[in-house]
Amino acid sequence: MTAIDPTRQTFAQRGIVTSEAVAKEFAELRKRFDEEASRCPLDIENFQNLQVAWTGRKSGILSCIGDNWLKPAPPDLKRAVGQEFQRLKAHVEAKLEEKQREIEVAAEQAAQARDRIDFSLPGVERAIGTHHIIRQTFEELQRIFLSIGFSVVEGPEIETPYYNFEALNIPEHHPARDNMDTFYIEGTRGEHLLRTHTSPMQIRTMEKQPPPVRIVVPGKVYRRDNPDATHGYMFHQIEGLAVDTDITFCDFKGTVEYFAREFLGPKTKTRLRPSYFPFTEPSAEVDATCHVCGGSGCRVCKHSGWIELFGAGMVNPAVYGFVKYDADRLSGFAFGMGVDRLAMMKYGITELLVLFQNDVRFLRQFP
Repeated sequence: MTAIDPTRQTFAQRGIVTSEAVAKEFAELRKRFDEEASRCPLDIENFQNLQVAWTGRKSGILSCIGDNWLKPAPPDLKRAVGQEFQRLKAHVEAKLEEKQREIEVAAEQAAQARDRIDFSLPGVERAIGTHHIIRQTFEELQRIFLSIGFSVVEGPEIETPYYNFEALNIPEHHPARDNMDTFYIEGTRGEHLLRTHTSPMQIRTMEKQPPPVRIVVPGKVYRRDNPDATHGYMFHQIEGLAVDTDITFCDFKGTVEYFAREFLGPKTKTRLRPSYFPFTEPSAEVDATCHVCGGSGCRVCKHSGWIELFGAGMVNPAVYGFVKYDADRLSGFAFGMGVDRLAMMKYGITELLVLFQNDVRFLRQFP
């Protein structure tokens, strides 16, 4: 049989009639509480169970004592029962407060142990991102031209035929359009296209800005080329333009040589080969001594000692007519560089497509 909790019975039912017997009963309860408190684990759930069992308003042991021992106690025992009850209550409350503090300290120590950093352990290496090799090349090119007074401007990738061709002295039936076949877009404002070069910003800038003008224009361009090791339907270009009252071919040549030395190394030499572009006259292809062999000849330069960098030339006076510049008073030069090709050349990359495949193993070579 399950023993009946003595606090559920009155003293009359228990046969207790003396103060000594009352004191003994309270001593047993105090011992019982101390044992339960000592066995209680240091966690909040078990502590709350102990607290409710002894101090709960409805069924707690202290409430039962008040209802079953104190209230029905005979007059000659009420004083002794009241005193013992207050001592027991004070003892229980003090012990519970002490237990709660122990639990709080234990919880704080456990949290500190979880958050503690052990400086003797080896560190965790976290990968730090870096700019893509194309972005790195863009920034290097811009730095070079910013150092000699050029500014950086950007423009729309969707252009009109006027800015992309006609204002650059490439009329509708000009043969130069054949190798600039691109993607056309039909819109509410008429025919538009994805720009084939960043040159349209030459016209847009000169329309808004009086001379002098010194700008470089970085950005994406698009042509309907079949992708292969050296071609893609989207690639990157940086355009340059300088217009003023006293710019000569010598200024153009000096700028080209400065760029080549800064980009490929101080020992780099350049040469200019006659070429043709509708928006420059005279026009030239700019070559530089091979950065691999120094000009002695190797596989990279096809044993010629020279590598083609970009096309350039003096601005064709016909272009000034589209922007209302005085062709008799002004002169200038322009150039256009393929950023992808320059990156491939400088870093020894043989396949254009690897620049756009997002292979981390490849990209990690250029931190």
